[in-house]
Amino acid sequence: MKKLENDFSESDIYHMRLALDQAKKGLGRTSPNPCVGAVIVKDEKIISRGYHKKAGGPHAEIHALRKAGEQTAGSTIYVTLEPCNHTAKTPPCSHAVVAAGIKRVVVGMKDPNPLVNGSGNTYLLEHGLEVLSGVLEKECIEINRPFIKHISTGRPFVVMKAGMSLDGKLNYQAGVPGKMTGEKSHRRLHELRNTLDAILVGSGTVIADNPSLTTRFVKNGRDPVRVILDSTLSLSLESKVLHLKSSAPTIIFCSASSDKTKLEILSKMNGVLVQTVSYKTGEGLSLDEILMYLGKMGICSLLVEGGTAIHSSFLKNALVDRVMLFVAPLFAGTTGTGLLRDFPVKGRDQALMLKNMVYEQYGDDILVQGDF
Repeated sequence: MKKLENDFSESDIYHMRLALDQAKKGLGRTSPNPCVGAVIVKDEKIISRGYHKKAGGPHAEIHALRKAGEQTAGSTIYVTLEPCNHTAKTPPCSHAVVAAGIKRVVVGMKDPNPLVNGSGNTYLLEHGLEVLSGVLEKECIEINRPFIKHISTGRPFVVMKAGMSLDGKLNYQAGVPGKMTGEKSHRRLHELRNTLDAILVGSGTVIADNPSLTTRFVKNGRDPVRVILDSTLSLSLESKVLHLKSSAPTIIFCSASSDKTKLEILSKMNGVLVQTVSYKTGEGLSLDEILMYLGKMGICSLLVEGGTAIHSSFLKNALVDRVMLFVAPLFAGTTGTGLLRDFPVKGRDQALMLKNMVYEQYGDDILVQGDF
């Protein structure tokens, strides 16, 4: 069997990619759990596949073991994340793997959850199984960056997204909606919403655009939790986000000094939650409190769609993990709203610099993506 970089065989890499394909089916549906995929192979033939579908349900290994039935003895299981070794809402997967007679376990990445953190692999080794770890580790880590951020900090992984012109404008006239990017970028945005837990905007965006903040154009798509920052509860009670038939709630964060009557009305609306957080003049609502609140709700990933004040605040406070800018091939002129405000930079050496850059084309637009 041919060996490749890091002494992993072509077969191990091939089957781990299949397990990754399984894991990706759970994107946006497993929080606060990770996305995990599993493939069971015997005599170089795939006998079953499985993935973690939702928190509280069977893990990927269990789905694959159940499908394989009595064929598991002497087989190899490929799993993108180290099997758990503790009892939570479900029994330990490591124990189930041993009981099924699996002889070899190929793992993508170690589980950073303090309740696991290597103990799953150790249990398997102690019971005589062969364990190979680190196969396609980078790819396995990438699909679970939200889980890793959440389990290590209690906060969601933050993705800052914007559609903008070549001259950095979000619209053509301040406060007036205007289409900037094309249809393919629009559809890519909805694919993104489908895989992230929550979406956040400021009240200015709601007032100007009256958006639904739902997921469309995606087969079997699901809506993200909608998060609105509105320090003074200025949004209209007729706003679309307050009258949706959606399985996801709308959360409004405001200051404690907000209009008590309006706060009470909003609190009684179906699917709407209102939460007060600290507020400082010139700084706005406490983003730290908001992110911790969302993290406690089990939200692992957050799409920040703006507008200008929101983008600026998140960047100033170093709260952004990933940036995704859809850039249209046009100049919007001088009357529109820019991506940032009150964000002076003296030179390149002091500028916020992205890494792990990726460039993709959607129609005439370019998606510029990078991480901090």
